[in-house]
Amino acid sequence: MEKRILPDKATIGALGEALRCELAPRYGAGEADAMTRIIFEESLRLSKVDVVLRRDEEVMPETLTRIDRVAARLLAGEPIQYIYGHTQWYGAELKVTPDVLIPRPETAQLVDMIVDRWGDRRDLRVMDLCTGSGCIAVTLARVLPFARVDAVDISDAALGVARENALAQHVRVDFAQSDLLSMKTPAAPEYDIIVSNPPYIPQSDAKGMDRNVLDYEPGLALFVPDADPMKFYRPIASYASGALLPGGMLYVELDPAGAEKVMGCMRDVGLTDVTSYRDFAGLTRFASARKE
Repeated sequence: MEKRILPDKATIGALGEALRCELAPRYGAGEADAMTRIIFEESLRLSKVDVVLRRDEEVMPETLTRIDRVAARLLAGEPIQYIYGHTQWYGAELKVTPDVLIPRPETAQLVDMIVDRWGDRRDLRVMDLCTGSGCIAVTLARVLPFARVDAVDISDAALGVARENALAQHVRVDFAQSDLLSMKTPAAPEYDIIVSNPPYIPQSDAKGMDRNVLDYEPGLALFVPDADPMKFYRPIASYASGALLPGGMLYVELDPAGAEKVMGCMRDVGLTDVTSYRDFAGLTRFASARKE
């Protein structure tokens, strides 16, 4: 018989206190509180207000058992987004599985940059390289008026998740499986926007990363060899130089430590107006460039 983490009888209020008590030592008080809210929303369909109003109601034993299993998985380090199979990102629900990275808030800033610059344009052509869950491609298809969006990834499993996200958000994105390292540029320039959040973390940085990332998120989408941190940025820049229409823009997310090298890749292929941008933490996290 599995050892229980939570009590086998509890009111809604007591359950919340027990969850925060168990999760806080591992995740910190703020994250434990956020996880508890998600558990109530997902497993009990209770909003924050509902929890307050109904705090003295007893939780059904079978529901407590399900939540106890969720708590055990969280304490083992499994991300809550994988446990429930989805996450909220850029105002919409996205499916996530261990085949794709969990979209980060920083990547939403990358989308913001594109929307701020291009949001009043119609019929844009967009390419998302290394699409993963499709978070960028699907969101741009949703928020840019009448945009035609293409997206590629090397992982067939990731593309399956991305297609489901596009279907769920009622947008059209043309997905294709392709290896960025050997992609050929189109015969003629065709894109206004090319965007990519490729793998960029040096393999040696893994030793300092949280186990819930290393043990559960796909390394294929995270890491690059220490000896070749520009492994993906060189082909991205090269592809953009041939595939962008005049005046088109390339946008990438990057490792702050490699920002200058990434911008060098852009300049090396003749892109202009190469610019870096900081994330909310003040780190250089993005770069853009323009095709003359």
